[in-house]
Amino acid sequence: MRDAPPRTEALPALPRTSFYGYLLAVAVLIAAVVAVQIYVRRAERRELDAAEASFAATTDETTALLRQRLDNYELVNRGGVSLFASVARPSKQQWEDYVAGLNLPERFPALVGLGFAIYASPGQLSDLQRMLRGAGEGMFPVYPHGPREHYGAVLYLEPQTQPNVAAIGFDMYAEPVRHAAMQEAMDTGMARVSGLVHLVQDSGEPIPAVLIYLPVYRAGDRPGTIAARREAMQGWIYAPFRMTDFVQAALRSMSRRAHLRIVDVTDHAGEVLYADPTQRATAAFTRSALIEAYGRHWRLEYESEPQEAFESRMASLRIARGVGFSAALLLFVVILALTRTRERAERLAERMAESYRRSEVRFRAAMQYSAIGQALLDHRGRIVEVNPSLARILGASSERLVGTPFGSHFVEDADPVHTREMEAVPEGVLRVTRSLRRTDGDVRQAQLTFAPVPGEIGQDITRLVQVEDVTDRVRAEAQVLALNRSLEARVAMRTHELTMANRELERFAYSVSHDLRAPLRAIDGFSRLLGERYAESLRGEGREYVARVRSAAARMGELIDSLLKMARLSRGDLRLRALDLSRMAADAIAELRASEPQREVRVDIEPGLSAVGDSGLARSLVQNLLGNAWKFTRQADDARITFGRTPEGEFFVRDNGAGFDPDYTDKLFRPFQRLHSQADFAGHGIGLASVKRIIERHGGSIRAEGRPGEGATFYFTLPERAPEA
Repeated sequence: MRDAPPRTEALPALPRTSFYGYLLAVAVLIAAVVAVQIYVRRAERRELDAAEASFAATTDETTALLRQRLDNYELVNRGGVSLFASVARPSKQQWEDYVAGLNLPERFPALVGLGFAIYASPGQLSDLQRMLRGAGEGMFPVYPHGPREHYGAVLYLEPQTQPNVAAIGFDMYAEPVRHAAMQEAMDTGMARVSGLVHLVQDSGEPIPAVLIYLPVYRAGDRPGTIAARREAMQGWIYAPFRMTDFVQAALRSMSRRAHLRIVDVTDHAGEVLYADPTQRATAAFTRSALIEAYGRHWRLEYESEPQEAFESRMASLRIARGVGFSAALLLFVVILALTRTRERAERLAERMAESYRRSEVRFRAAMQYSAIGQALLDHRGRIVEVNPSLARILGASSERLVGTPFGSHFVEDADPVHTREMEAVPEGVLRVTRSLRRTDGDVRQAQLTFAPVPGEIGQDITRLVQVEDVTDRVRAEAQVLALNRSLEARVAMRTHELTMANRELERFAYSVSHDLRAPLRAIDGFSRLLGERYAESLRGEGREYVARVRSAAARMGELIDSLLKMARLSRGDLRLRALDLSRMAADAIAELRASEPQREVRVDIEPGLSAVGDSGLARSLVQNLLGNAWKFTRQADDARITFGRTPEGEFFVRDNGAGFDPDYTDKLFRPFQRLHSQADFAGHGIGLASVKRIIERHGGSIRAEGRPGEGATFYFTLPERAPEA
C-alpha cells in the first residue's frame, strides 16, 4: 500500500478586529509624526516671534531711557536759569555752591560740568574784565583771540576740575557748531543741543561729545520777539557731556540691551555720535527710532544677536521633535496592545461587580454611622429605613419610625415630601427648612435635603432624605440680623454727623474768606495814602515797592472773591428747571464781543441744546467754558469756537486756541492750578474748577482733550430730565 500523504493544517485567518486594530495603529503613527513636525515648525516660528518682540521691547525701553536722561539734563540747566532769575548775576562762589548742591558726580556722572557762558559785545566784555579785576578775581582772558561782534565765553564752570578750569574763557560762540546751537537757543528761548563736537577738556582727543544750552535773559522770562530776546540776552547755561558716558549712565539699569548706534541726521550729514564697541555679525533683527533732541534729530539704530545665536537656542525644539517621534512610536505600540485587551475586559467586569457590592456596603455603613439623620422613603413618602441619628433627632426608636409617614413628624400642615417644590424637581436635589416636632413635644428647626435614590430591583425606594438639626444656627442667625440692624442705624447716624461736619467746614471757609477782607482793605488803603501823601519823599524804588504792595493786595482780593465763589457753589439747594443752553451760550458770546469789540472770532452754536438744571449755575457753567475758549484763542489767527452736542449725548465746547499738554489734564480742574503763564493768559485758575463743581452737583461729568497749539475740547453731561422724587 502506498503511504498516505501527510495532512497539513491551514493557518487561522486574521480576525477582522485585529486587522482594524493594526490599520488604526499605522494611521495613528502617521498622524502623530505629521502633527509633531507641524508643532516643531510652529514652535520655531513662535520662538522667533517672541525673540523679535523682546528685541522690540528692549529697544523701546532703551529709547525711553535715553530720552528721559536728556530731559533730566535739560532740567539741570533750567535750575541754573532759575538761579539767574532770582539773582541778577550770581557770583562765582554762589555758582560754585549751587552746582555743589546738585551733586553732579553722583546723580549725573556723564555731565562734565555745569557752566555759564556770557553773551557780550566787545565793550561789554571789556567792562566785565575790568570789573573782575577790580573784584580781585584776576584776569579773564578770552580765547581764541581776535575781534568779533559778540562773544560767548565761558565765565563759570563747575566742578572746578583741572580740565574744567582750563576751559574758562573759551569763546564757544566763535566755534561754528556751538555757535549754531547757542544762536538758536537765544532766538527761540528754548533748550538746544549742539551737533558733534570735541570738548576743550579732552585736549584735542576725538571723543564724541555734545552740549545742551538754555538761554538766560535779563528780565528773567522769555521776551515775545526774537529782537527782544537778543536785546535782553545775558548768556547761556550749558552742560557738556560725552556721548559714551551719556549712554552708559542712561542704560546702566538695563541688564541686557541691543547693539546701539546713534547718528545725528539733523543736517543729513549722518554724523555718528555713539556706537557700541563690539561689532556683531549679520543681525537677526534690526530696528531704528528717531528722537527729537532739543533741536537735533538723532536716529537710534539697533541690532539684535545673529540668526545663528537664536537657532542655537532652539536645540530644545529638536529634542522635542525626537521626543514626539518616540511618543508616536509608543502610541503605535499601545494601540497594538489594546487589540489584545478583550479578555482583560471580562476580568475587569468581574472586578466592577465586586466594586459595586462593596459600594453598597459602604453606603449602608455611611448611613448607619452618619452624624446626620438619614432615611429612605418610598413613593408615598413613608419611611422604609432610618439611621440611629435620625431616631435621636425625632426622639423615637428606629423600629417605631419605619412605616410612618415622614410628613407626620413636622409642625406644618404641608407634607414636606408632597410639596410643589418636590413635584417641580422630581429628579433633582431639594433643600428646605421645616419645623420638626419630637415625640416629647419639643419643636426644633430642621434642614431637609431630598435626593432621588434608586432602590434594588423590586424595592419601593425613591428618595433619600437627610435631616440636620439647625435650631441653634437659626437662633444665632437671628441674633446676627438684629446686630446688623443696629449697625445700620449707627452707620446712618455717622453719615449724618459727617454731612454736618462738611457743612460746618464750608461755612468756616466762607467766614474766613470774609474776615480776610478787612486787613486787606487796610493794606490797600494805607499803601494808597502812602503813595499819594508821601510820593515826593519816596524815591523811585520806594514808589515801585508801594505799587507792588497795592498790586499784590488787588490780586489777593481777586483770589478771595474766587474762593467765595467756590464756596457758594457748594451752598444752597438746586432749583431744577428746563434749560435752553443754546440761548445761554448766545448771551455769553454777546457779552464777550461787547467786552472786546476789536476781536474777530467765529462762533458756531448748535440750536436746540437743552437740559435740566439750576439756571444760575448752568449760566455760570456756560460763561466759564466759553470765556475760557475766548481767552485762549486770543493769539490764534483765525479764532473759532464751537458749542454743540455729540451723537452720544455729550455737550462740548471746542476751540482752536493755545491748547494744553495732555499729560497735565488732571490739573485743569483743580482750583488755582494753571498750565499757562500769567503773562500769556491772565486768570486765577478758578473757572474750570467751578465748572467741574457745578457739573458734579448736577450728577454729570466733564473731561477735556487737547494738544499744545491745536486747541482744546471740553465734553460734559447734564441731566435731560428732573430726577423722580
